[in-house]
Amino acid sequence: MRLAKPRFEPLSDAELTPEQEDALKDFRAGPVLNIFRTLVRAPKALTRFNAWGGYVLSRRNDLPAREREIVILRTGYLCKSGYEWTQHVRIGLREGLSEDEIARLKQGADAGWSAADAALIRASDELHADQFIGEATWSELGRHFSDKQRMDVVFTAGQYTQVSMMLNTFGVQLDEGQTLDPDLKGF
Repeated sequence: MRLAKPRFEPLSDAELTPEQEDALKDFRAGPVLNIFRTLVRAPKALTRFNAWGGYVLSRRNDLPAREREIVILRTGYLCKSGYEWTQHVRIGLREGLSEDEIARLKQGADAGWSAADAALIRASDELHADQFIGEATWSELGRHFSDKQRMDVVFTAGQYTQVSMMLNTFGVQLDEGQTLDPDLKGF
């Protein structure tokens, strides 16, 4: 985690304005996570953020869920976002990644991946480093994924770069019961 405490405390239910309460209505099925209790300080932004994030995490994103989680986790790790990594390890496991694969995501594309998975990791690395996927990686992605899926790789990495920047900068802390990965301590 970059910050030991939040720059903005997550809002409690008692602190919410009617506009903020409305912005959180889609999150009320379970406990409202710290990310949303923090972002609701800007309720109009949260509503728009949720619409785009909803696309990235939905079936409208043509990347299969497992492959989408490879991009999300690699991006979160590169951005040193302890909160993002912690949330998506659980999701990645649910979507078919093994614990070994999640550990290898930290090592990069040359850590024993299939060609398709390695291309996703390289694309995430290049987008993080240069905000651009080079021709060799773009071509390799094209051997395994459709044009729409390649677009969704960029959309997904871009969304989770933005999410990581917000989480890191605002100091959003882990939710109750979560444990920070030791490799992300001290950032």
